[in-house]
Amino acid sequence: MFQTFKLAYRNIGRNKTRSLLSSLAVAGGMALLLLMVSVMEGEMRGALANTIRLQSGHLQIRPVSYEEGKISLKWDDLIAEPEAVAQTIKTLPEVITATPRLIASGILSLKNESKGVQIIGIDPTSDANLPFREGLLTGEFIHPDDREGIMIGNTLAEKLKLAVGDGVNLLVNTSNGDVDEQSFTVRGIFTTRTPGFDELNVLMPISKAQAFTATENHASTIFVLLQKNEQAEPVARAIQSSLYKALTWQDQNEFIVQFEDYAGAFMIVLYLIVLGITATVVTNTLVMAVFERTREIGILAAIGMKGRGIMAQFLAEAALLATGGVIGGLIIGGAMVAYFTINGIYIGDYGITGALFEDRIYAHLTFENTIVLGIVTYIITLAASLYPAILAARMEPVEALHEMGG
Repeated sequence: MFQTFKLAYRNIGRNKTRSLLSSLAVAGGMALLLLMVSVMEGEMRGALANTIRLQSGHLQIRPVSYEEGKISLKWDDLIAEPEAVAQTIKTLPEVITATPRLIASGILSLKNESKGVQIIGIDPTSDANLPFREGLLTGEFIHPDDREGIMIGNTLAEKLKLAVGDGVNLLVNTSNGDVDEQSFTVRGIFTTRTPGFDELNVLMPISKAQAFTATENHASTIFVLLQKNEQAEPVARAIQSSLYKALTWQDQNEFIVQFEDYAGAFMIVLYLIVLGITATVVTNTLVMAVFERTREIGILAAIGMKGRGIMAQFLAEAALLATGGVIGGLIIGGAMVAYFTINGIYIGDYGITGALFEDRIYAHLTFENTIVLGIVTYIITLAASLYPAILAARMEPVEALHEMGG
């Protein structure tokens, strides 16, 4: 075995430029695959994490009459005494925080401009609002007793040319079906780095939102964050009751799950295309080597080397090319992934509803993906060498020696 690889090493060194280019092709394919899978992984992880921390939570406690996609302020569709419900949920060890939120549809108007928005009444003291606090760009965070202040996302502020201290009007349908309009002052402008969220949502204290919408001591949902994603199902079962239903993040984010499945299938096709190109280069290199070494193959066969020995020789050469290519791919791909893990790829506003994509995608490469891609690349490179190896093994000694005589 050692002798076989020693000869293989010498053989690929006969044409260093061609062998180097073949290894670089494998390395380039491997590096591209690492970047592609890390970007896809980072995109989906980021979208899911943003949707959980900003929109769905790990769990949401809703009234039994709740309908997906419907925003209702009828008391039958709201949770009564929401703070008491939240305090009960907080006693569970898996729960980081639980806080009431009131959600209403409204229209924000400024002079001759207006914009449909979603009003979210929040408890400003809750840890669930950490993304808004950390993303505060200018101004100050709203206080629980603020009756006139709101917070808006930077995307909405830029589109309506709003700044801290500006006055706006908000119009909302109340729980009894009336329409109410009040004036508010922009206290702060935040960014969550998700343009879709920052353009749509307006935050105000839940006490003011309840008074504004005539919902009194009611909330649309109890927003719950857990220690781990995997705890959602067991916690949901533990707090299920006849009055409320617990919706897990999987229940609320079916679009993301389906999108990930479709995207994964599409990426597999791209992986096969990239590896197919790489395999073609390796196959071409070894086929050329077979024809260049026809005489040598004839001599080896004439002195008694079996076909499987000749075949093993070419497979060993392919293994060396694959090894160099995979190592090179790990180095090149690792460097690219490291860069985009830190700096990300700017994509702006995806404009896709149902998922909160950031304006940048940050690569995320797992150890498992690295190992799998390395093994797959190695195997496909070896598979690509089978045809030239079989071609060499089946070569007739007489014909090969005739070529030497010619």
